[in-house]
Amino acid sequence: MKFFMKRLFAAIKINPSESFLQTYYGLKANLRNDKIKWVNINNIHITLKFFGETPEDQIPEIVEKLKSIAANHPHFKLNIKDIGIFGSSYKPRVIWFGIEENERLIKLVKDVLSGMDDIGFKQDRQNFVPHLTIGRIKFIDDKNRFQQVIDKYKSTEIQKQEVTGFNLYESILKQEGPEYKVIEKFILP
Repeated sequence: MKFFMKRLFAAIKINPSESFLQTYYGLKANLRNDKIKWVNINNIHITLKFFGETPEDQIPEIVEKLKSIAANHPHFKLNIKDIGIFGSSYKPRVIWFGIEENERLIKLVKDVLSGMDDIGFKQDRQNFVPHLTIGRIKFIDDKNRFQQVIDKYKSTEIQKQEVTGFNLYESILKQEGPEYKVIEKFILP
């Protein structure tokens, strides 16, 4: 019997506010001379768990486990603020928006990771760093100028958002960028 694979992840969808869009497009305009693959504004999310290529027959078990986890977590507010990079200032790789420390988010992530661990989806070794990937850096034309732009936006208040749930997504890789298809929605009471 042949099983089809789907590239899956669980994530909180971010609905960009006016201030979010102003910051995003301001960065994009200021860094237009650099080669940066900007994340599609409709795909902005906080990853809770990346499953990778997953046999379709395991999806019902994942869904049931995520439903029970969601039922035990009340909705909460996130504060999106600050801008930074992953990588060094000599070789930056990713531009991100930060998430203010949030105990409810951390608890949700821990429960998702341990719950998935229980059904065979092992945790990776990296610590969870709550962030929104905004752009993947291919080439920086002028590193000093790039750093000045990042510093200009560094301590920006970007957006507050009520988190009322999260989704299980299928990521369909396409040449123009990934398409995210919601497989299941999970509501936080």
